[in-house]
Amino acid sequence: MDIATLIQTISNSIVAGSVYAIIAVGLAMAFGVMKMANFAHGEFFMAGAYVVYVFYALFGWPFPAAVLMAIPIVGAMGVATERLIFLPTRGNVLAGFMATAGLAFILQVLVGQTWGVGLMRSVPTPYMGAADILGANIGWQRLLIIPTAFAMLGLLWFFLYHVKAGKALRACAQDPETARLQGIKINRMTMLAMAISGASAGLAGALMAPIHPVTPYMGHGVILTAFIVVILGGMESIAGAVLAAVLLGFIHTFVTTVSDAIVAQMVGVAFMAIVLVVRPQGLLGRVKA
Repeated sequence: MDIATLIQTISNSIVAGSVYAIIAVGLAMAFGVMKMANFAHGEFFMAGAYVVYVFYALFGWPFPAAVLMAIPIVGAMGVATERLIFLPTRGNVLAGFMATAGLAFILQVLVGQTWGVGLMRSVPTPYMGAADILGANIGWQRLLIIPTAFAMLGLLWFFLYHVKAGKALRACAQDPETARLQGIKINRMTMLAMAISGASAGLAGALMAPIHPVTPYMGHGVILTAFIVVILGGMESIAGAVLAAVLLGFIHTFVTTVSDAIVAQMVGVAFMAIVLVVRPQGLLGRVKA
């Protein structure tokens, strides 16, 4: 592997890890607060991409404005999912998981009926050109994802550790009964967690719309990767999800470069299995008492 290919691969790894992190932190947060898994998280990613397609490609809005629109729209989808599915099924993990699996299919059909099944929607690249780094050409559109991910994760960290509502979210994730006794409204916290979860997935989909094929089924691979990242990092650990996202981004990208994407997925799953044998709680997960 020559130096240009190596730099290109490292750059792609960082971009992939950044996208995985944006997607996975929302899934980890929702699980940490509600103790329930959202199988429709990949469809939230897909919804963010379609928001950009509608507002940027069809309506002609500036790309940053279209991306910003995806955050509240998909965040509202997360709130609706919490109110209509997770609230009635609270305590029944299997029921919530199956209900969100059904929601995933409903969203796929709805988008397919609206914009066509099997048709890739084209989103023009807003930022043309590439940076030349030691002979490697790295597109500005991809490089944009890295600082956006850092900004999003930085804001989330500040919210969780320095804002009252964020501290309440952490308290609910650590010990919901004690949090309730302290006057924290659990229903409000689960709704907030799903709003952040949906918004993060929508942001990732919006950023990837000019790069990833925009189709009703684009969330399929995303949800698998997101679950691997969250399990690898520790089901309730946001920091673990970020660490696992970076590691998996490098594994997938480097293995894809030297082999292919299918082998990369297999290696990623094998890596998760090995880590869980050594640390069943995940990389940064807590040991259960």
